[in-house]
Amino acid sequence: MHHDGRYDEPELTRGYSPQASVSRETEAHPDAISGSAVQPQAIAGVQHAPAPEQRLPPDEVAISAPSVDEATPVSNTAGQQSDAYVSRETEMRHDDDPPLAMEAMRAVQILNPSGEVTMPRPQRTRVMCVANQKGGVGKTTTTVNLAVALALHGNRVLVVDLDPQGNASTGLSVPHHTGVPDVYDCLINGMALEEVAQGVEGIPNLWCVPATIDLAGAEIELVSVVARESRLSRAIEAYPGHFDYVFIDCPPSLGLLTVNALVAAQEVLIPIQCEYYALEGLNQLINNINLVRQHLNPRLDVSTILLTMYDRRTRLADAVEQDVRNHFGDKVLQAVIPRNVRVSEAPSYGQSVMTYDPGSRGAMSYFAAAQEIAERGAMAPVGRNA
Repeated sequence: MHHDGRYDEPELTRGYSPQASVSRETEAHPDAISGSAVQPQAIAGVQHAPAPEQRLPPDEVAISAPSVDEATPVSNTAGQQSDAYVSRETEMRHDDDPPLAMEAMRAVQILNPSGEVTMPRPQRTRVMCVANQKGGVGKTTTTVNLAVALALHGNRVLVVDLDPQGNASTGLSVPHHTGVPDVYDCLINGMALEEVAQGVEGIPNLWCVPATIDLAGAEIELVSVVARESRLSRAIEAYPGHFDYVFIDCPPSLGLLTVNALVAAQEVLIPIQCEYYALEGLNQLINNINLVRQHLNPRLDVSTILLTMYDRRTRLADAVEQDVRNHFGDKVLQAVIPRNVRVSEAPSYGQSVMTYDPGSRGAMSYFAAAQEIAERGAMAPVGRNA
């Protein structure tokens, strides 16, 4: 500050008009500049001619920045609205509905507290193998959340955890420590599936066949077993109850465990991460599925492709999506699963994202995917009688 009352102008702000320096996150208010606050006239080099006739009422002066999720079109200086790019995963909400109210409405829709059958049930059991030889593409996450979404809306669902890591069992909060009867006992010891299936707490229509660390040795032990490729298929067929859906969570490999899942299923659901590496091993997976169809399971079909970990900020995600849709056509679900931290947090609490945060974008995306799968099954029923 000089002796004559003038302030030194910062280097980054010289020649910069205060009208242009208002942050979009800052809310202007008539009372914000008053009393002992620094007046604009105190800044050197800036003259403000009083124009009281141009002042607007406080309601029109206040400017609040919209949140990113609202995806509100940006107004330009001419008073026109520019159509900003809105990602296909972004939810649009009505201006009159507050965010908490919208989230509560989504939560009620997903949790379905009334227990009504809001997703159509298939005429026959749909046995779906969730497979992709690449790890980290969302196989287990997809299995758990689709199963929970369908079970919450009136379908009877069984999840078979065929991955020695046991992540699907963890996500459903089903005990799978050493000594717990698991899918290994069904494959190697011939134990009935109903003896190892456990009900999932809090979700009446959902059961899970857990996987323990014993399953890690099943690949070697199955080599000498008679009819080793169809052990799981026989166990599912012998189950006395009826299920609308049976989801088999496969390990990230193409060994005997995955072959057992492909022989037991009629449909293959392939989660594909929206990145280039996820496409590299896809041809090999399709070739193996074709081999199983030709020699072991002629009814097997790749019925569903689900795009996961979609990042709207990258053009790569859009390019991968277009490549997959051009190649697989209608088999690709319209619902796309975005990257969402709630989806990653849920397993640490032994829950799916559907129950952990039902109002999140991740929950809404998996709910839309489950709805689409259910509607496709109702229009073109597949599978066998349970």
